[in-house]
Amino acid sequence: MVTFHPEFHHTIIPEPDPELTISSKVSLKLRTLRTKPSTHPSQDYLLGLRGLLTIQAFIYTFLLVFTPTAVKDSHNSSGPGTQLFLRKTLSVLLWNASLIYSFIIVLSARCISIPFISSPTSLVVASSVFRRSVRLLIPTFVSSLLVVIFFSGGREHIHEFKTLTSNHSIETPYTLPGFVGFFNAIFNLFWVPRDFASQAGSRAFPGQMLWIVTLLYSQSWTVFMSMVIIPYTRPVWRVKAWIFFILTAWWVQSWAWFSITGLLLADVKMNMDFQFKSLKGLRVAKRWRVPSWILYGVCVAVGLMMQFFWVAWKPELADGELRIHADLYGSAGLNEDPDLRQPQARMDNYFVIVGVIGLLETSDFLQFILSSAPLLYLGRRSFAWFLTQSIIIYSVGIKLFLHLHKNGASETEAIIACLLVCVLTVISTAEVFYRLVEIPSQRFAKVAWEWMRV
Repeated sequence: MVTFHPEFHHTIIPEPDPELTISSKVSLKLRTLRTKPSTHPSQDYLLGLRGLLTIQAFIYTFLLVFTPTAVKDSHNSSGPGTQLFLRKTLSVLLWNASLIYSFIIVLSARCISIPFISSPTSLVVASSVFRRSVRLLIPTFVSSLLVVIFFSGGREHIHEFKTLTSNHSIETPYTLPGFVGFFNAIFNLFWVPRDFASQAGSRAFPGQMLWIVTLLYSQSWTVFMSMVIIPYTRPVWRVKAWIFFILTAWWVQSWAWFSITGLLLADVKMNMDFQFKSLKGLRVAKRWRVPSWILYGVCVAVGLMMQFFWVAWKPELADGELRIHADLYGSAGLNEDPDLRQPQARMDNYFVIVGVIGLLETSDFLQFILSSAPLLYLGRRSFAWFLTQSIIIYSVGIKLFLHLHKNGASETEAIIACLLVCVLTVISTAEVFYRLVEIPSQRFAKVAWEWMRV
């Protein structure tokens, strides 16, 4: 810019822009990971939380295969001292499968209700119901097809690996009997309302965790049918109704007490100024208020104490809570014989989740951290990671371990090499899956919905 002074008439040359520091360059590079703008930017931290859960789910899947003693609730209860130490400490919080999938259920319910709460019209809820089915079905179908392709040469390497490492915590994927069996398995993933982990589609998938899709899909209907009352009822009555619903669902041991909790959190956050009211604290007397973060922190502490107590000292008491619920599908009494093969909604997980999300919903700092570009990047690809990571670990990872072991590598060296290869392979595979399968499925769902409306 050239500036003329009325007396001196000289030219002022602007200073050059300062050169970017290395940290600034890295920051700008990370920002480019935002592949598309968010539909609801104020809720970005929830997407970042999905990214964090994606990392935890990968760690759990990898460790269960290669170091099962370090994983909470695995069938390998004895092993190296380091792994036992990790099992009784970090595994409870960082790679706890029960806590991870319980978090996913609550977070899903919290997120799928956002469009309708933001714009409560019949068109929005109908669009959400229709598109969710398509967006879950197509990626699940393609990933199951990839399992058939990747394991078409057989599953003997998994048997060999389990025998070599004495791993009792993983199962060899079930072989589906032909095309009809494959079709029925995929169909049932979106049909059965119970015994999720026993269905063929989940058992045929490496890691046997595909039942999460079934649970998410079935619970989404609970959320959709419940959230339509929001525009037509008073907030105070909705809160009472949600709490009554949660207590009732807890009594009959239905996953609805997790999903309705997610809906309640979305409702109070978006409609009832939850963050501002929480910052005021909880009134305990006329002049005294307890900061809300203490209440949420106590919830987290209670849940973690229960889990640490059960995993480190009294594991035989871990399933005691499951026996005090009503036996929904059996006798008229209590559930004296819970099916531990199935995923269970547990009180300890519930305390941790409610406490963590309570802290997150009321803390600008935590929301800022979870809104970082790397976590948003992973959050958008969380479903692609979930559908591809087990395939890579159970095929590429296990075969690489056996190859290195036969060539004289130590177990530690082989595990480190498998970790590096699996991380790089999953990153690239999930990215391809996200761009070639998940994004087109989302676009197809929108196009199909618009076509139905014409």
